[in-house]
Amino acid sequence: MALMPKRVKYRKQQRGKMKGNANRTNFVAFGEYGLQALERHWITGRQIEAGRIAATHFLHREGKVHIRIFPHHSYTAKPLEQRMGKGKAEIAGWVARVKPGTILYEIGGVSEEVAKVALLRVAHKMPVRCRFVTRRHTLA
Repeated sequence: MALMPKRVKYRKQQRGKMKGNANRTNFVAFGEYGLQALERHWITGRQIEAGRIAATHFLHREGKVHIRIFPHHSYTAKPLEQRMGKGKAEIAGWVARVKPGTILYEIGGVSEEVAKVALLRVAHKMPVRCRFVTRRHTLA
């Protein structure tokens, strides 16, 4: 089933700008290894789900996969061969806005080699260039 919000205050949203780098979800927080986006793009709910399936299928129910992005933003599209005007089109789908530095997926409970291969499979499903990152441990 496609990822989408259960409820929204306003159905239709404007496109908006995606300036700057990610300043929130830019570090590994839940797992040990992560997949970090290097470009800005819209990632659809279907692409997010495809990445989740690729990771869990490779891991054979070992470890844990965390998805750090969610498609909150709706986009609209007019039908083909439609004349101009007549208002804003109906919702065509839901996307997650991704900026450079955003952590897309995290994996924990497996070795680094297994996590690298699993996240490489996920990266092939994404429309952005990605890199493999590890958790920064603090000295306490």
